[in-house]
Amino acid sequence: MQERVVETKTCKHCSVNFDITDKDIEFYAKVSPIFWWKKYLIPSPTLCPDCRQQRRLSFRNERKLYKRKCDFSWKEIVSVYSPDKQYIVYDREIWNSDVWNPLEYYQEYDFSMSFFHQFHKLLFEVPSQSLIQKNSDNSEYSHDVFSSKNLFLSYVVFEWEDCLYSNNIFWSKNCIDCYWVSKSEFCYQCVEITGGYNLSFAISCFNCSDSSYLMDCEGLKFSHFCVGLANTEYSFLNKKYSKKKYKEMLYKLNVDNEFFLSSLDAYMKLQQKVPKKNLQMLMCEESIWDNISYTKNSSCVYDSHNIRDSKYIFQWWNLDSTMDVSINWDNKTHAQIYESISAPWCSNIWFLNGVWYSRNILYSMFLFHCSDCFWCVWLRNKSYCILNKQYTKEEYETLVPKIIEHMITTWEWGEFFPSSMSPFGYNETVAQEYYPIQCPHSISPFGREETTEGMIHWIIQHHQFIPLPLGEARWGQEMVFNWSTYESPPPKVDKIIPADKLPQNIEDIPDDILNWAIECEVTKKPFRIIKQELEFYHKHKLPIPRRHPDQRHLDRIALRNPRKLYERTCDKCHKQIQTTYAPERPEIVYCETCYNKEVY
Repeated sequence: MQERVVETKTCKHCSVNFDITDKDIEFYAKVSPIFWWKKYLIPSPTLCPDCRQQRRLSFRNERKLYKRKCDFSWKEIVSVYSPDKQYIVYDREIWNSDVWNPLEYYQEYDFSMSFFHQFHKLLFEVPSQSLIQKNSDNSEYSHDVFSSKNLFLSYVVFEWEDCLYSNNIFWSKNCIDCYWVSKSEFCYQCVEITGGYNLSFAISCFNCSDSSYLMDCEGLKFSHFCVGLANTEYSFLNKKYSKKKYKEMLYKLNVDNEFFLSSLDAYMKLQQKVPKKNLQMLMCEESIWDNISYTKNSSCVYDSHNIRDSKYIFQWWNLDSTMDVSINWDNKTHAQIYESISAPWCSNIWFLNGVWYSRNILYSMFLFHCSDCFWCVWLRNKSYCILNKQYTKEEYETLVPKIIEHMITTWEWGEFFPSSMSPFGYNETVAQEYYPIQCPHSISPFGREETTEGMIHWIIQHHQFIPLPLGEARWGQEMVFNWSTYESPPPKVDKIIPADKLPQNIEDIPDDILNWAIECEVTKKPFRIIKQELEFYHKHKLPIPRRHPDQRHLDRIALRNPRKLYERTCDKCHKQIQTTYAPERPEIVYCETCYNKEVY
């Protein structure tokens, strides 16, 4: 049944118009919490879908790690919280132990103050966990990892082994510099890969092996510089060769740099000639968006799998009856989640950031195995708590409705946490990757000595920065972002070598490089090579990278299409289609029917 627009609103941040449909209203009513037989309706949002997601992502630091002191043991630890932030941070082992109790930091609710003000105060006082890891070993420099081992600078990882410098990796082994890869092994510089083996520089490929420089390929073996091919082997620049001839060309690639560069140039041109599929969808019904599979009756869904009856979903697996959620993965089906980020194995939750294995939770951050909590921070195995204070079931169910009614009067009910409450600078978070902004140097920023959190605060209105007066807190509907000014000290090494001075051939790289730092050819930031990494490059005859790991990550992100749908026509049958390829882009784009006829 077609959705019907019942209201058009203007976003309080970017001023664009966005629609509220009858199905949206039904959803808000369906998921609204009930206390004492009264339903407390969640109002329609005040921000457009993009700004709502930008606000959620501004709370998620995935990749920025720092060395700092544990505020309990004072030993040096690795943390997502830089040392200049005035949060209390405990090492993971101490945080998970019984040597402290998060209930000791409780607050009494004050009806004379706003919710966000009280919650922000609690966030500063309760010790934070340095890194999020579960059932993982030898992965000190990785964050948000589960059931994995031997990781280094890898993030959002589930069941990984021996992997480095990668994001969003599942059920894989021995991969370096990869993004959004699953069920793969021995992959290097790959993006959007499933079932890959011994691949390098591959993009959007399925079940390919022993190949490099592939794009939009399926079932390829022993192939190089191919685009849009399926179920073939010994192919070079989309042309099939005999096994003997293919090996001759492969040998020439390794010894003749001019031949390699000319082949790479031909590969880039081939990408513009071979048709692209308008959207990457697999086994979807009554759904349209990009990079989704096994999805039904859902819209505005990206990078997601097994979604049902949901809307505005970003990077999530297994979900039902949900709206406005970002970044998660699990093995079970979620139900009824609204305006939340990173909430694996949860159900019936609203306005959350980083809650695991929990249910019936409102306005909370970083809870583990909890139920029926409101306004809580960093709790584990608790129920019926408000502002980290323990109540009886009857006391909890009596007080929560009063608090909700107070939040309604202060216009806080139905709004996600303001970005100004994020523990991280905007430039430390995933928001910067998908909604990039720059702190203008022309405006004199506040020094970190003058701010309470060691960060600059700005209001961003219509994509312009406006300095926030010192000491002023904003809990309203304006988008107020933090901006981190902290820079980690450079690595202590014997010497720093410019990237352009490195030998191209891995066999010419001395073992002493483990004691050096390389100056990134783009950012000029120094970075180091570790022993496991050097062994991988030698084994697979790969050159030493010339760019800092952060820059390599941004390079991989740039290889993906934007999270936006455009109207254009199929370049084969000329029917109207929707696609993530903007109409002005030079690629040839086909509808699914025409693409399948061309490729298969």
